Amino acid sequence: MASCLSSHFVIFPFMSKGHTIPLLHLTRLLSLRNIAITIFTTPSNSPFIHHTLTGSNNISVIELPFPEKITGLPHGVENTDQLPSMSLFIPFAKATILLQAHFEQILETLLPVTCMISDGFLGWTLESASKFGIPRLVSYGMTSYAMVVNRALRQEYPGINVNHIDKPLALKSFPWIKIAKNDLVQEEVIQVGNPSYEFAIEQGKATSNSWGILFNTFYELESTYVDYWNSEYKPKAWCLGPLCLADPPRVQPFQKPLWMQWLDSRKGLEKQSVLYVAFGSQANVPPEQLKEIAIGLEGSKVNFLWVVRSKEMIFDDGFCERVKDTGLVVREWVNQTEVLGHESVQGFLSHCGWNSVLESICAMVPILAWPMMAEQFINAKMVEELGIGLRMQPTENTGARTLVKSEKVEKMVRKLMLGDEGKQAQKKVKNIGESAKRAMGEGGSSKGALDMLIDEVCRKR
Repeated sequence: MASCLSSHFVIFPFMSKGHTIPLLHLTRLLSLRNIAITIFTTPSNSPFIHHTLTGSNNISVIELPFPEKITGLPHGVENTDQLPSMSLFIPFAKATILLQAHFEQILETLLPVTCMISDGFLGWTLESASKFGIPRLVSYGMTSYAMVVNRALRQEYPGINVNHIDKPLALKSFPWIKIAKNDLVQEEVIQVGNPSYEFAIEQGKATSNSWGILFNTFYELESTYVDYWNSEYKPKAWCLGPLCLADPPRVQPFQKPLWMQWLDSRKGLEKQSVLYVAFGSQANVPPEQLKEIAIGLEGSKVNFLWVVRSKEMIFDDGFCERVKDTGLVVREWVNQTEVLGHESVQGFLSHCGWNSVLESICAMVPILAWPMMAEQFINAKMVEELGIGLRMQPTENTGARTLVKSEKVEKMVRKLMLGDEGKQAQKKVKNIGESAKRAMGEGGSSKGALDMLIDEVCRKR
């Protein structure tokens, strides 16, 4: 196991649980190698970090007050999970730049820093790292597949409006990939002047000038795209995942939560496989779509555990009563890795955030992909190409959004859970899940990559 004598890593996650959690898993792996770690965050994000890393050694957490009175941002918001709308993401991300001066003041007081690992959305940390002669490693919450496909799309079709795509786009770099309209964010405009595009370009430049990039994936899953990245782009890419496998087993509470008791009640029963339904903490699913999902799940007669945010929906009178023998609706936080790892769960209706895709792969659970935002659309395409799941396609255009009707929900749920295509996806995800575990184990590609990364960055110091 690689380690560096008196080495010290600084880690700065972006203020979003989906970005923070993988870096905390990486922190734990570094801690096990006797590396001292300093994590930077803001006050309201600090308790979550402390709780997640309970029992880990050589870790300190430093809080930077989040900027106040930012135009458009509600007072007290320090995490994207708290944003009332993801339309405020760019103002939020740009507000983090105001942390730079305080960040650098503290860096000056720390013991010598071996390297800095910061999120890809915190591009301004490259300037801070450069001032102190610290190599910066960039952590991205997406796949190398998504990164290279998005770059190829921008380079080969500059200025294209996604809404104007009427036939699949061929990519010269990857002739076997055809990008359809439904593989991309519908509101996206790939051109100069679009705030999201400009932000992506700005962060991309910072990434290119950094020392390395870390992907939460494993080489065997994305070798073609990792190799392409390393031959065509900078900086050097390292595959260190799936980092969710570094999460230690949790001690079960004396009183299991209701959702776990319900899953336990399905164990070993014939035709009692459960579909887990969750769309992440940031997807804004409109009420009319939630209604269609409810009708479709009820009509499918498939067992389901559906996690909804408390503010999302009030179900019609009698829904929970009608599905009490087949479904459970949960409005509280659930441990997703424990849900997916439960033997009763045999399918996952997911928004295809990359963390969720990886957790499903590691649990060997096939996916019914229903992307909602950002790179989730490209992730869903990757799920299809790997054969580890099926894709939910919209059936009715309602203007700004597309609506999937209940009949389609019912059909696709049954296809995943009961059909031949679902069985084939189950076989594929089992094989890939076993490969993922080998990658993180002794002699595995991801474990070896982390050891080599530590050695290289320590020699650079």
